[in-house]
Amino acid sequence: MTTLPLPSPVDPSHDLDPHNQDPHGVVALKELVARLHREQHRIQNLLSSLGFALRSFNNLNQFLEIVPLMAARVTDADGGALVLLKPNGQPKLEQLHCQEGHACRNIRVALETITRQMGQTRPGMLGSDGLNSIGEFQPTLFDEQLKEQLDQNIHLFGTPILVNNRERGRLFVFSYSEAYSWTSTRRKLVQLVADQTAVAIANQELTNELRKKERLDRELEIASEIQDHLLPNRCPEIDGIQLAARCQTANRVGGDYYDFIPTTYEQFSGAGQTQSSCPWSIVIGDVMGKGVPAGLIMTMTRGMLRAEVLNRHAPAQIVQHLNQVMYTDLDNSHRFLTLFYSEYNPKTKQLAYTNAAHHPPLLWQAATQSIQKLDTWGMLIGLDLQSEYTDAQIQLATGDTVVFYTDGFTDAVNQEGDRFDEHRFSSAFEMACQQHCTAQETLDYLFAKVDEFSAEDQGAGDDMTLVVMRIE
Repeated sequence: MTTLPLPSPVDPSHDLDPHNQDPHGVVALKELVARLHREQHRIQNLLSSLGFALRSFNNLNQFLEIVPLMAARVTDADGGALVLLKPNGQPKLEQLHCQEGHACRNIRVALETITRQMGQTRPGMLGSDGLNSIGEFQPTLFDEQLKEQLDQNIHLFGTPILVNNRERGRLFVFSYSEAYSWTSTRRKLVQLVADQTAVAIANQELTNELRKKERLDRELEIASEIQDHLLPNRCPEIDGIQLAARCQTANRVGGDYYDFIPTTYEQFSGAGQTQSSCPWSIVIGDVMGKGVPAGLIMTMTRGMLRAEVLNRHAPAQIVQHLNQVMYTDLDNSHRFLTLFYSEYNPKTKQLAYTNAAHHPPLLWQAATQSIQKLDTWGMLIGLDLQSEYTDAQIQLATGDTVVFYTDGFTDAVNQEGDRFDEHRFSSAFEMACQQHCTAQETLDYLFAKVDEFSAEDQGAGDDMTLVVMRIE
């Protein structure tokens, strides 16, 4: 920017007489003020255009294309260059603006050479390439190397593009004019353009994160819907018993599993809906962990177990076969599964069962007004390929109630950090049975008790599942 010379000082007494004022000095001063106003207005228009582009462009690349041009124009320079860092920390020449010619070609060659050399540098090497011992971008070394490769008469200024206090690139502006100088105002203008560029990059990343989150939310929603369809939507009608069940997941997709599995092909196909006197399998399980991975394993368990039940083996053998089939997948995923498998025969009122390290169900015996655990020895499914399981059975009578549950109940905590634990759960179950509650009333009572105990502001810490079976 050329500065017009100001008029020489004059005798102050001349100001008292309007006829003695210098007309040439006044004109020159007015022209200077007018030029400054025009220059200020031009810069304001350019910055306003840059702000409009920032708000309007949906594509980050479209905005980046005009950044070097705007930086050069607001500083009255000959050109500009935008260098951004790749995710691996290597610089890349993103955009270059300059008039075609020998000097422009030199700048392009210099920038491309430096970025290419840095891209070929292996992390752990220290040199003048701008990388330190861990491969981190070094802006000072980058600027020095760029100046070394350019003509000495080129005036160069570079400023960082900071996103969340982390340098994501550099904006360079250059001039070929010998009279050009980097004033404080020009440096601030370049920094202002760089800050707008940082805002554009941050906005794009936030938009990408939002879209990614929306996709994940939709996928979780679909997974939740699939899981809801896989869990029983209602309890089957079986001669002589009442059933009630509920699964309450901590996340949208959970790792708890329960199922009522018919033991004949006719019941599976729907042709045997009236055969309610046939044996039914009642199963509850818990995959270690929560979320989608646990939900996938739960889904896999359901399919394999339903196929195995139709072979009509004893409970222990069914679980042993399930462990052998699922072992490799569970081992690769570093997850395990607890499972309690039982089979109820309506004709004999006998419940045969085996346990694979799951919380033992509780049996309320109406005749003795007492509670006992239904348990057998058995390892987690997926822990050992050669695990063996044992069978047990018990004779049920009218008024007896069995509750199957997952550890989400006993692990629930209150505001003081106390657990609901097995004792509280057993006491609540006993209270419900003493009041001659139905299966559904017992289930509702237990959920209400754990909700009353838990800290409401902490939300569900784990998946909670209950299955209640009462002999009529």
